[in-house]
Amino acid sequence: MVIIVIGITVVLMFVIPVMTMADRTDDIAQQAVSTATSNYVNTIKTTGKITPEEYDKFLQTITATGNTYDVIFELGILDENPGKKSVQVTKDKQGENYSYAVYDSQVKEKIDNDETYTLKEGDRIIVKVVNTSLTLAQQFKNMLYTLVGNDTYTIASQYAA
Repeated sequence: MVIIVIGITVVLMFVIPVMTMADRTDDIAQQAVSTATSNYVNTIKTTGKITPEEYDKFLQTITATGNTYDVIFELGILDENPGKKSVQVTKDKQGENYSYAVYDSQVKEKIDNDETYTLKEGDRIIVKVVNTSLTLAQQFKNMLYTLVGNDTYTIASQYAA
């Protein structure tokens, strides 16, 4: 009986507070990553460029949370078709506008070669950030509840402009 009481006491005094603190750390990391992602996308939107320097600065900001992340880009590039195929012709738009997608590997290839990816008005950008390392809270949940698997993430952010 004494051993059971000691075990329950240890859980109540040490394990539960550490689990609570780990969850709060994940919440703080989530907020930091969301803020950094929105700031980064707004910088890209303002300048119209994805530069290696800004990307490295963004990576340093999000990895300061103590986790590793996978950053995924998706661009929708506006491809204007100036032909007169449209029924509704206005002075600033003639024909149909199409967009095509540029994905993560193509953007990162340019960034890795120290090249700037230039965007123009009408292009869309989506940046998604997902943690790839197990956080302390995830490890506790895996150990105690087995709810969170190794393939899932707890910190994620997506922002578009």
